[in-house]
Amino acid sequence: MDNFNYQKICSDLLSDLAQRQKEVISRRFGLNKLPNKETLESIGKNFGICRERVRQIQETGLEKIRPKAEKYQKAFQLFLNYFKKVGDLRKEEILLADLGGRNWQNEVNFLLTIKPPFQRLSENKDLYSLWFIDKDSFSLAKKIIGSFSNQLQKSGKLLPIEDLKYPLPIKKEVLSSFLEISKKIQKNEEGLYGLKDWPEINPRGIKDKAYLVFKKIGKPLHFSEIANLIEGSHLQTVHNELIKDPRFVLVGRGVYALQEWGYYPGQVKDVILKILKEGEKPLTKEEILNEVLKQRFVKENTVLLNLSNKKYFFRDSQGKFFIKEI
Repeated sequence: MDNFNYQKICSDLLSDLAQRQKEVISRRFGLNKLPNKETLESIGKNFGICRERVRQIQETGLEKIRPKAEKYQKAFQLFLNYFKKVGDLRKEEILLADLGGRNWQNEVNFLLTIKPPFQRLSENKDLYSLWFIDKDSFSLAKKIIGSFSNQLQKSGKLLPIEDLKYPLPIKKEVLSSFLEISKKIQKNEEGLYGLKDWPEINPRGIKDKAYLVFKKIGKPLHFSEIANLIEGSHLQTVHNELIKDPRFVLVGRGVYALQEWGYYPGQVKDVILKILKEGEKPLTKEEILNEVLKQRFVKENTVLLNLSNKKYFFRDSQGKFFIKEI
């Protein structure tokens, strides 16, 4: 996108200003190779004037610059064409990187500031800082974000952008531009969208990282395998986190699975109790064995030993087991 010498354009626009106006604007926008943008307050302290006076000097200088900017219409048309491709708005961080590259982001920010129809919205609790050229597009973006957020909450799982259901046909590139301004909806490395507080989007600590490992591998794992797959983790720490978190179920000696996969929590006895409760009828030894071994990686004798516990289980004359009333 760097088809223009933005530094030269900015220097030319500032060239006719009074020295103080030029210095204030350069420091406010980080122009003329200054390392950082400065606040009104910091510049005011340096000059010995109030921040409001600095703002007035800045605005007076910008008003003088705007008519002169007309001779750089080709540069501003480039900006407009960029906005049109992405739905008339863009997250500031991405916009400045795309238009200004590594070296001229401050200059692009300055040029956008001085020329309509470019408008900036500062970061708030819901949205990142962004630029837009059409209020209707901004309103549409907020509706899209709200709609997709509701869909994600209902589904409870990561979704590709293609699954976004909305009455109007909107290009994928535009949808992506709309969603990237949201703080609530974020995208993972696989390009799938989710809510920011989901572990798949922002994993917090070992337990969330372990959860992501299970989701990726898709089968029960020994805690040592999980530790090997989480960079920088310690074996015992991983084991402790798995024990404490109800998302994980111990299904064998050191082997864990996700409860959301249908694994019952508890000991083998508890699994048998749940199977009999859900079956709502007495079951044979073979039927119970078959169901328990789907839930636990244990030997048959372990199941039979638990089943012989007369405190919990009773066998009728037909050899079928049911829960003993306590």
